[in-house]
Amino acid sequence: MKPPPPVTSDASEAVTPESLRKEYEAGATVDELVAASGLSYGTVLNRLHDAGTVMRTSWQTRRMRQDPEARRRLAAHLRTLYEQHGATLTELAAGAGETRRAARRLLIEAGGTVRTTQQTLRMRAAGRAAERHKLALSLRARYEAGASVPELAEDCNYSVATVYRLLHQAKTRMRPQHRHGPPHDEDKRP
Repeated sequence: MKPPPPVTSDASEAVTPESLRKEYEAGATVDELVAASGLSYGTVLNRLHDAGTVMRTSWQTRRMRQDPEARRRLAAHLRTLYEQHGATLTELAAGAGETRRAARRLLIEAGGTVRTTQQTLRMRAAGRAAERHKLALSLRARYEAGASVPELAEDCNYSVATVYRLLHQAKTRMRPQHRHGPPHDEDKRP
């Protein structure tokens, strides 16, 4: 008498032989399928065989994955994001579907130089400062055209104090404040 089959989790049953075959034929390796599915190496192989998958050799997989032009385009795109937009290696890896190490390798292949964390922080701070300066100049132009500080604060979704600070940074000449309450004693002159 045969022992009953082992109890499997719902997650392993959700990974069908057909879905594994589809990913394998798209270029995934057996090791990658094992890592992604959480199944054992033997289970993945058995399910691929059950689906009638034609297996590749390792050199066939490497050749399949090598598209030099696509790799060059990806590397150039990652370099642009890294150098001009201040992206981190982690962000590049997430965007390219790669590991940090692979993203770093692509960046170097494209002629990029890897920054330190401090350099990245300084670069991002400079970018934020430039945007803030641009906003300050825009607020100054609108203020000088007649808009009030409360109106600017409402339009930009900033506090009045922040708008005043930005106007000050843009070296805006402020209009005199209006007094809307009753006249003060020193304002009464005979």
